[in-house]
Amino acid sequence: MKADEMEESKDHLEQRCPRLGGPVSFQYCMSCGDDGLPCFKIFDCWWEYFDVVAYLKKKLSDDAFSRLVNSKPKPKVASLIELIQQVKRSKIKD
Repeated sequence: MKADEMEESKDHLEQRCPRLGGPVSFQYCMSCGDDGLPCFKIFDCWWEYFDVVAYLKKKLSDDAFSRLVNSKPKPKVASLIELIQQVKRSKIKD
């Protein structure tokens, strides 16, 4: 990977996820939301590390960015059930 690509890509970054309670990569945050969008908390979790708004504006279409900004979190129970299902699916793939 070239230096420019490494600077552009944030996939290698990791931090604790407030929803899952453990470390996750930025790459995971970019793909774990509804309809293939990033997680609805991506702005809250990553703003201290880099300009996540500018990064997402470059990476997402205008429509996808707008849907992300305007997304509302699901009720806690529905969110937990969905997270459990995602973990089960990922373990089956492994």
